Amino acid sequence: MRARSYGRFSPFQAGLIALLLIVIVTFLAFSKDIPFTKPYELKARFENAPPILKGQAVRIAGVDVGRVSKIEPVSGDSPAITVTMKLDDKALPIHRDARIKVRPRIFFEGNLFFDINPGTPGAPNLDSGEIVPASQTSAPVQIDQVLGALKTDTRKNLQKLLVGYGGALNGEPQPGEDADQDKATRGETAGKSLNDSLQYAPGALRGGAIVNQALLGSDAHDLSKLVAGGQRVFAALSSHEGSLKDLVTNFNITMRALADESANLRQTVRLLPRVLEAANPTLDSLNAAFPPTRAWALEMIPGVRETPATLEAGFPWIRQTSALLRPSELQGLVDELQPAVADLAEFIDGQVDLLPVLDSFDRCQLKVILPIGEARIDDGALSTGLRNYQEFFQTMVGFSGESGNFDGNGSYTRFQSAGGGYRVQTPSIGSFREGLFGSAQAPPLGTRPARGPKPPYKPTAACYKQAPPDLNAARIGAGP
Repeated sequence: MRARSYGRFSPFQAGLIALLLIVIVTFLAFSKDIPFTKPYELKARFENAPPILKGQAVRIAGVDVGRVSKIEPVSGDSPAITVTMKLDDKALPIHRDARIKVRPRIFFEGNLFFDINPGTPGAPNLDSGEIVPASQTSAPVQIDQVLGALKTDTRKNLQKLLVGYGGALNGEPQPGEDADQDKATRGETAGKSLNDSLQYAPGALRGGAIVNQALLGSDAHDLSKLVAGGQRVFAALSSHEGSLKDLVTNFNITMRALADESANLRQTVRLLPRVLEAANPTLDSLNAAFPPTRAWALEMIPGVRETPATLEAGFPWIRQTSALLRPSELQGLVDELQPAVADLAEFIDGQVDLLPVLDSFDRCQLKVILPIGEARIDDGALSTGLRNYQEFFQTMVGFSGESGNFDGNGSYTRFQSAGGGYRVQTPSIGSFREGLFGSAQAPPLGTRPARGPKPPYKPTAACYKQAPPDLNAARIGAGP
C-alpha cells in the first residue's frame, strides 16, 4: 500500500483559492474599505457648490485625512448638495462648530480639495453620519457660475455700465462743472481725485474701522439686538404716520438751514478731527469714571431716601441756630473776639518763621547730636563700652567728687603729679604763659586723643546737612 500524501491541493482547490483571492483584492481596490469595519463618515451640505467628484481629497491643515465617498443632491429644486466624506481616525474629533471650505489645489495638483477646520475643543463632538450645515461650509465661485448668472442682456447692460463708469472716471470736467469744488481738485478727472484721496484714506479707514468695531458691540448678538431694536422703532414710527410726516418736514427745514450755513459747516467739519483728538482722552477718562460713579449713586440711594426726613428733623436745629447767631448772642461775641483773632493771626505769621528754625534744630538733634551721644568711644584697654552721653554724665559726677574739698581759692579740681626725673610742661594756659610744670616717674606715652587743631566751624551750613564727627578717628599720641 502507498502512503497517503498530505500538504498537496487538488487543481480544483487551488483554482478556488486563487479565485477567492482575486475577488478579495478586487473588492479592496474598488471599495477602499476594510470589510466588517465602518469608517467615520462626515456629511456636509453645500449651496451652489462647484463640480465635486468622488475620491477628492479631504485635508486638515494640509494633511490628507480622508476622501469623498458620496455626493447626493438635496430633494426639491434646490441646487444644494450633500457630500459624504470618509475620514481616518487621525482626523478625529470633529466638533459641532467645524467649518469646511472647498479650495482649489495648486497648479500641479489640479482639481479641488476639502479643507476642514475641526472647530474649538470646547464644542460637542459630531458623531459619525451627522451633517455640517450649509452655514458652516463655503466653496469658491467658478467662472461658469458667474457666466450662468449673467445673461446676454445683463452682460450688455454691465458693459454699458463699465463704459459709462470709465468715462466718468477719466472724463475731463466741462467748464464750470467743478467751480464749487476745492481749488486743489479743479480741472482733475474723477480718477485723479480718487487717487489723491488715497493719501487721506489710512486715517479715514482707521476711524471707520474703529466705528465698525464699536458697532459690533461688546457682547455677542449686540448688533442683532440693535437691528431688532431699530425694527421696533421703525414699526412705532410707521404707526404714527402724521408725526413721521412732521418729522420729515422739520428735518427738511433743518437741512435747508444747514445748507445755508454750508461754509461754516465745512469749516466745522475741518476742525472736527482736532476736536475729537482732544476729546478722546476726556471721553476715556469719563468712561472710566462711570463705573465708580454708578456704584456711588447706588450707595447714595438710601441716603437720598432719608433726605426728606433729615431735612424735617433739621428745621428745629436751624431755628435754634438762627436765634444763636443773633447780634445779642454770637454776633456780639465775634465782635469781642476780633482783636484776639488779629493777635492770633500775627502769632501764626510768626510761627511761619519759627517753625523752619525749629525744624532745622530738630533735624540737627536727630541726625547729628543724638548719633554722637549714642556713639561708643574706642579707647583701647581703657574703653568702658558705654555710650558717649553716659560717659559724659559719669565724668561730671567724677568732677563733682574730685571738687568736694575746696579752700579759699574755690572748689577747683586739683591734680598733683608724682615726683620723678622727667619734666612735664603744658602749653600756655590762661595767665600761665609758660605753661604749667611737673615731674613724672616715666616719660609720657601721649594723650587720648592727641591735642590738635579745632575742627572746622561752618556757620553757613545747616547742622543737619553736616556729617556727624567720627569720635574714634582722633589720633592718639603726643601733640605737635
